[in-house]
Parts: sequence; structure tokens; C-alpha cells
Amino acid sequence: MTTVTVSKKFQIVIPKKSRDFLKLKPGQKLVVLEKPDSIVLVKVGPVKEAKGMFPGVMEGATWKDIRDHTERFG
Repeated sequence: MTTVTVSKKFQIVIPKKSRDFLKLKPGQKLVVLEKPDSIVLVKVGPVKEAKGMFPGVMEGATWKDIRDHTERFG
């Protein structure tokens, strides 16, 4: 496990091994997900790369299955 240090400006350096693993480029965006005792950084990529990421999840789904409109319009 690799550790990093938070600077006085609250910055961290992503270790080279992790940057190489995720194929990060300078200026690339990361999403910060906050958990009770941790944070998770998730690489943001083109929407086209997400196609097929979750096979079978949406098979046969309708818009009513995706969002219950009674919450918004009820």
C-alpha cells in the first residue's frame, strides 16, 4: 500500500504507479467521492468508453423502471 502526504495547501501527489495504472494525463479530470472515513478518486472518461460497462442491467427496462415520476410530480 502506498501512502501520500497532504501538503500545507491540502494537495497530494498521485504516485507514478497509480498514474500509469490509470493512464492519467495532465489536466485530466477525476471525480472525488466522499465516504465516511475516506475519499475515492475516479477517472472521468468519454461517455463512449462506458458503453457495455454493465451488461444486462438495462435489458427490458423502461423509463418508468429508471425513475419513479411520482417522486417528482406526485
